[in-house]
Amino acid sequence: MLIAGLQKLTLLDYPGKTACTVFTPGCNFRCPFCHNALLVTQTVKDLVSEQEFFSFLSKRKGILDGVCITGGEPTLQKDLIPFIKKIRDMGFLIKLDTNGYKPDILKQILDNGLVDYIAMDIKASPEKYPATTDMKDFDFSLILNSIELLEKSSLPHEFRTTVTEDFHSEQDFFEILRLFSNDTPYFLQQFRDSGNLIDGGCTGWTAERMKKLHAELEKNHPDVHLREG
Repeated sequence: MLIAGLQKLTLLDYPGKTACTVFTPGCNFRCPFCHNALLVTQTVKDLVSEQEFFSFLSKRKGILDGVCITGGEPTLQKDLIPFIKKIRDMGFLIKLDTNGYKPDILKQILDNGLVDYIAMDIKASPEKYPATTDMKDFDFSLILNSIELLEKSSLPHEFRTTVTEDFHSEQDFFEILRLFSNDTPYFLQQFRDSGNLIDGGCTGWTAERMKKLHAELEKNHPDVHLREG
C-alpha cells in the first residue's frame, strides 16, 4: 500500500469521529480545483511505510475512533482491500473517500462490509465531467454504477461537490441532485485555494452565493448541507 502522507489527528474528515487520515498518491482525474495536486501530478518520494503506519495506529487504540483513507484516489491502490482489512482487524472504524470511477472495487468493499462510511465526490454535472476531469472519453456510467451501489447499500454515505466559479453554474446542481434520492446527504463544499492546485486559476463562490444556492436546493432536497472548504 502506497501511503503518501499521514495526518495523525483530524476532527473534521470523519463526521462525528476522532480519526487520522491516510493520503494515497495518484488519481485517474485531473480536476483543476483539486487541492492535493502534488499527490496527483508528481511522484511522492517520501512515502510512509505500512510498518510505520501500523506502529502509529497500534499506539492510538482507545484514542482514535477511526481512519480516513483519501487521496489522490484510493481505489487505484492494488493493496487497498488488504490494507483496509488490517485496519479493521485492529478495531478501528474506516471512512473511504472516492471519486467513484472504480465501481468494481467499491462493490468488493461494500459486499464484504469493509468500511463504515463512504464519501463520494460528484465533480460536476454529467455533461461537464470530461472537461472537469480532463478525460475526453469519460465513461459516466461508471459514476452512475457507484452511485447506485451506495444508494442500494445500508452503509452510511454522502455525496459532495466542491463548488467553483469555473466549472459550476446553479443549474448544474439541480442536475446533480437528479442522480440520487432525496434522503441521501449531499454536501456543497466551498472551494478554498490551498496553494497546491493543478490549475491555480480556479476561484470559489462567495459565501453569500453559496447560502443562496443551498436555500434553493434545499427546497427540493431536504438533506443538502453547506460545508466550508
